[in-house]
Amino acid sequence: MIRYFKVLSVALFVFGASGCFKDLDTTPIDPDILTAEVVYEDPAAYKQVLAKLYAGLAVSGQQGPAGQADISEIDEGFGQYLRGFWYHQELSTDEALIGWNDQTIKDFHGQTWGASDGFIYAFYSRVFYQIALSNEYLRETADEKLDARGVAGPLRDQIKAYRAEARFLRALSYWHGLDLFRNTPFATEDYVLGSAPPPQTNAADLYAFIESELKAIDADLVAPRTNEYGRADKAAAWMLLAKLYLNAEVYTGQRKYQESLDYCKKILEAGYTLEPTYQNLFLADNHNSQEIIFSINFDGVSTRTWGGMTFIIRAGIGGSMDPTESGVVSGWGGVRTTPEFVGKFPSDLTGVKTGFNDGKTVSYPKVYVPGSHQGFDATQTSNSLASPTSNKIYEGYKYFPDDNTQIYFTQISSNSAPKFGDNGANGSLETGGAAIVIPQKGFYYFRVDLNAKTYTYEKRDLSIVGSATGGVDIPMVWEEETQTMVAAGQLSIGTFKFRANNADVVVYGDADRDSLLTLNGGDITIDQAGGYKILLDLDKPDYTYQVQLTSFDRRGMFYADGQRLEIDDLSLFTDGYAVRKFRNVTSTGVRGKDTDFPDTDFPMFRLADVYLMAAEAVLRGAEGGNKELAVQYFNKVRERAFTGSAGNFNAGNLTLDVILDERGRELYWECHRRTDLIRFGQFTDGTYRWAWKGGVKEGKATESFRNIYPIPSNDMGVNPNLVQNPGY
Repeated sequence: MIRYFKVLSVALFVFGASGCFKDLDTTPIDPDILTAEVVYEDPAAYKQVLAKLYAGLAVSGQQGPAGQADISEIDEGFGQYLRGFWYHQELSTDEALIGWNDQTIKDFHGQTWGASDGFIYAFYSRVFYQIALSNEYLRETADEKLDARGVAGPLRDQIKAYRAEARFLRALSYWHGLDLFRNTPFATEDYVLGSAPPPQTNAADLYAFIESELKAIDADLVAPRTNEYGRADKAAAWMLLAKLYLNAEVYTGQRKYQESLDYCKKILEAGYTLEPTYQNLFLADNHNSQEIIFSINFDGVSTRTWGGMTFIIRAGIGGSMDPTESGVVSGWGGVRTTPEFVGKFPSDLTGVKTGFNDGKTVSYPKVYVPGSHQGFDATQTSNSLASPTSNKIYEGYKYFPDDNTQIYFTQISSNSAPKFGDNGANGSLETGGAAIVIPQKGFYYFRVDLNAKTYTYEKRDLSIVGSATGGVDIPMVWEEETQTMVAAGQLSIGTFKFRANNADVVVYGDADRDSLLTLNGGDITIDQAGGYKILLDLDKPDYTYQVQLTSFDRRGMFYADGQRLEIDDLSLFTDGYAVRKFRNVTSTGVRGKDTDFPDTDFPMFRLADVYLMAAEAVLRGAEGGNKELAVQYFNKVRERAFTGSAGNFNAGNLTLDVILDERGRELYWECHRRTDLIRFGQFTDGTYRWAWKGGVKEGKATESFRNIYPIPSNDMGVNPNLVQNPGY
């Protein structure tokens, strides 16, 4: 899609004499470089050049991962668009810090950057390169140009939509410029290439331009979810407008929360759905998700870069981490997170409310049950029945996966030991007798009396039932991995017991609340509503169970093995927990096409963000501050995170602070955090501190002027129209 670039030398006239790039002659010297007139002779070029605008968010040149760079004298790795954006939005916050000693990179987390910072200049340059490419595309697709080329019919209609996408991409980059730099140079397609340096705009005017552009293109963008994946549609523009309005008070001092909510509602009605499994949003097949509204697309073969998702995934791998589990060949040992951010997630990631109790399993006399279900192996000592009172009467449960399973009983765990069978199939045991045949697969109760040399068995379909289940039996099924019977479902606050065959004849409870079951024992209590997994282990002589809450927040995908939570040494990767949110592995466990360069796409806009934005806009005054409405939006995200209602808030306890923390838990490492912290007054001089903020271990407040970045001194030196942002 980008084979035409080497193309369009005029597209590199970024802002004439502005310091991002040098002036170029309009006539190419290199015979391999094509002029616009030649390129647009091919009708397909209009889409292919548009593809270059999209590609500019993912790659940094014409060759990949490096070589034939878009911007000379800037490293293609750290100068790539998404990587630069990520540096500015994440490394400056509690969500990420980096241990490398590359130039001034640690200044991001310390919030000590200056106007001569090379990383800031690299991203600033990339932003305005994207804007320049968009401007050039709009020039070359203007009506007079198309008329001169004789472009008409369906292609002309397509180009109208292409232009709307180009204007969206320009608005997106201008929004990044507004959010990070505020008072930037400004030019549109009407700017005369090679003329005087472009003027400097201000926050209010740039905000108004972005707003007007996004509204103007609405009619020409395609309907939500009807464009090719990764291309902008109406919903992408609505999302950018909603974000612009949500931050309007920061940018211009005007409250636009109702407007933000209005556009959130348009997206919520557009047919997007939350991805059922949170983790799948960040894997190599996340293009299948119905939640992603706009993405930056990556492919291990055709979009290779040392920035982008390659950086986000590989820079976060180090220490004892196995990079192959993330689908890459190696890690770069750089990025971790702070203890303060880890603390926003539950410390217990097992969900176990009541654990198994083995009781006196080891000390009981046993008989063993070798059979066709396990290769007639009597040495498998866990495959046994027990006599808790040592009276030669043994009992227990066995699961058989197949019909007509053959079994024996033996008192010694040896394959050469005598076995008891049943020659008459009448319940009497004989030494060396015929195999006992269990006709149907399933879960069975056995009682073996070696005093009388008899046995009985009964098929038992187990379930849990009680007030916690609403009086309805939740069936238990065999789980091979844990060798237990398992019931899974939503439970209410209340109690339950185990029973067989949906009848109160065989009922087990926990009389002593010690996880050991007895016939007709006491009810088992559920004190928190939510999704549960109840595991029942009847293969042990003392029957035991586990209650596991599945409704808890699993979004904190941290790696702690060999890592210290506290960070004493910024340069040491093992100081600080690592993050394994993004991986180059599909939802089915298949690695991406390449182990150097991931297939994983970056979800720039997605539905969960819309719900949280809507909740925040309401709390800040939209719809009259209707807290019940805010809670409805907010709990949509919580219910996915908790696989149920266990994490829900109510109108009385939902606050802006809660929403800020929830945005962190839901959207971390997705380039939202700095903007969010600024909007909530916690980025620089607020009360919130995190490790090494301000350059000290315990964190400290920093100067409020650092809520925006400086205009790079490189550009200040060549454009006399620019005035530096305050404080720099």
